[in-house]
Amino acid sequence: MLALERSRVVVAGLGVSGRAARAALVPRAASVTTVDRDADDADVADLVDLADVDVVVASPGWAPTSPLLERARRAGVPVWSEVELAWHLRVDRADGTGPAPWVAVTGTNGKTTTVQMLESILAAAGLRTLAVGNVGTPVVEAVLDPHLDVLAVELSSFQLHFTRSMKVLAGAVLNVAPDHLDWHGGMDNYVADKARIFRGAERACVYSVADGRTRRMVEDADVGEGAHAVGFTLGAPGPGELGLVEDVLVDRAFHLPVDDPRRHGSADELATLADLAHLAPQAIPPHIVQNALAAAALARAAGVPAGAVAEGLRAYRPGAHRLAPAGTLDGVHFVDDSKATNAHAADAALRAFGPASVVWIAGGLAKGATFDDLVAARRDRLRAVVVIGVDATPVTEALARHAPEIPVVRIAPGETDVMRSAVVAARELARAGDTVLLAPACASMDQFRSYAERGDAFAAQVRALISAPGSAAPQE
Repeated sequence: MLALERSRVVVAGLGVSGRAARAALVPRAASVTTVDRDADDADVADLVDLADVDVVVASPGWAPTSPLLERARRAGVPVWSEVELAWHLRVDRADGTGPAPWVAVTGTNGKTTTVQMLESILAAAGLRTLAVGNVGTPVVEAVLDPHLDVLAVELSSFQLHFTRSMKVLAGAVLNVAPDHLDWHGGMDNYVADKARIFRGAERACVYSVADGRTRRMVEDADVGEGAHAVGFTLGAPGPGELGLVEDVLVDRAFHLPVDDPRRHGSADELATLADLAHLAPQAIPPHIVQNALAAAALARAAGVPAGAVAEGLRAYRPGAHRLAPAGTLDGVHFVDDSKATNAHAADAALRAFGPASVVWIAGGLAKGATFDDLVAARRDRLRAVVVIGVDATPVTEALARHAPEIPVVRIAPGETDVMRSAVVAARELARAGDTVLLAPACASMDQFRSYAERGDAFAAQVRALISAPGSAAPQE
């Protein structure tokens, strides 16, 4: 293992994780050099003499094909993620029991919801914990806190790509759908990076019964001795699974020791759908239930008692821009799901609503994605569609092919206030009882700085519309 106290380190990228890596390294490494320029700038690579470098710590935005990282690979210089660095820097807990274990989540969608549910459940069990990683606090900061009992870690495929040493107590892959394929160089590479979360797992590898790719990841993983595959399902769970029996979340994986003869004929009740009712404006969407089951599985792998699951789920409050109610005007509900930055996430959002009841605000930076499957599957939910984004073609062409009868309004990319125009157009298309849903299925950076800014703009325009005098009632 690399001895950091004798190492010369380059930190590539000074975003949140890069700054945290630098702060952790400065008092520990022999030298720290930072590079904060465009990752695709070939001049950056020329500025760094890799003969004097022992390791490069790369921020998530730096793709493996960036010139500096390509040069490091050819020179045999290790490239680490901030997560890999964090694994090397873990400190013992204050009670002397060694470093805090990690329970970790990845997947194309639902990571943040699941890891925050997990944090809430762990806290309900009396554990000192923190949701870290892709969700907010860098992992490298959290591992230096000796007072934490367990870390709830959200990991993106970017972070996992350059992570090699990590061995989680339990890991989960929620789902896998095409995303960020330009960064990874194809679907096979994307799947392989997600699967890294299971490598060396000590107690449990949690997968989706409905997503065969996640099961195959577990089957192919080189796990620790004694680690078990644990599925979660919206149906009745089989042995070794968590699932749903009527309105009860049930555990048939961790309820008894694996050698107990009573194991196959019994289960633990963890929570009910009523414990999730505060998380959705109408019926609880299936993906919310799946997230809760995955969080429960990880918490149970960490030794949490059954009773803490319901308590933790009731206490959990979602972050902004995830099916967040933005207001109601004359019977029309406005919901912000700006976090739906790909087709898979938008599909989950649309499924939460009834037939012909959604005016969908979609579009943005498509990242090379197509939307035919999404439109074909969810056309029954649509009253109308308002399309934003500099390049609306991927969305409008999918609508023309699979839902030609659905009214579509295109907001010109040159509009001074694109979100105001979108909200006003959606309001005019909606009827009483409908939902105007911002679930763009695209990234935001063509017209906004982030999905959060996009969601904030939507909510602000909804508030302005509600407070405007003389707003016309929607048609019946």
